[in-house]
Amino acid sequence: MTTAGAGAGIARSLVAVAAVAALACTAACGPGGSGGPDGSDRNDRGGKSSRSTAETGRADGGGRSGTPAGGTPGNPGGPEEGRGSQEGRATPGPRGTGKERRTAGALTEARLRKAVLVTGDVEGYEFEESGGAGLLGRTSPATPSKCGPIADMFLFATTPAFEAGVSRGVGAKDELDASVTTLALLSYDSDGADEVIDGLRSATRSCTSYRHGGYDYGEVKAADAPDLGDESVAFRLVASIEGAQVPTAYTVVRDGTTLVAFSSMNMLRAGGAEVPVELVEAQLTKLAGVARRGEGPRG
Repeated sequence: MTTAGAGAGIARSLVAVAAVAALACTAACGPGGSGGPDGSDRNDRGGKSSRSTAETGRADGGGRSGTPAGGTPGNPGGPEEGRGSQEGRATPGPRGTGKERRTAGALTEARLRKAVLVTGDVEGYEFEESGGAGLLGRTSPATPSKCGPIADMFLFATTPAFEAGVSRGVGAKDELDASVTTLALLSYDSDGADEVIDGLRSATRSCTSYRHGGYDYGEVKAADAPDLGDESVAFRLVASIEGAQVPTAYTVVRDGTTLVAFSSMNMLRAGGAEVPVELVEAQLTKLAGVARRGEGPRG
């Protein structure tokens, strides 16, 4: 391994350790609620939208990038709440309102497992399950509360709650890449996914800093959202965890009644953390392939 590669590996481990510390505190210090179907406390909640102003009551917004939810040193896998798992691949479908898919209902955990990316789907990346089972969707209060939707994305918790969800850790094979990345697929009934995007879009306009799980987060800013899916939102922030300043990026894309969410932390990248667009495209492509197959959404 080169000196630069060793440095990136150390940085990746430091970010993972910081993420684990934040995870532990979020789980231990919070009220123990969950953003998943099990219910619980959450706060109500910016990006590109294919919905008209008549449908949303507002003009389209903007936002882009991601943060990890539950990585561990050597295994930056995102947490998973016994609802999800893995497999498959394809090409992002055309953008649209996705109304017909919204009325079809939420994809089941089994379908999400088939749709989530696995090693071999995207060149240069490996995908792993996390040891942090049971944390997907966990939430704790943020101060101020208007930042709740953004803070909750640390563990991919949402309001309204998702019906089913799976999460994976993403590792770059490039030894110079110090990113710790996590992805999640979250499915909803009816307009739930739309509401989550609206809440995040609103929060990125009003939230600049917050405290969550015993740690401080600042420099919250909307970013350019990728022109993918039915609508999208992205934002960046800097987490202060155990003395480390950790730039973090989030990208959340709606495809029908399903949200594709990515978070990415990187302490070495000059421009800050970034969610690789090729990962987002690959995940949307594979999700579309699973959704198109003969079975109904609950099959």
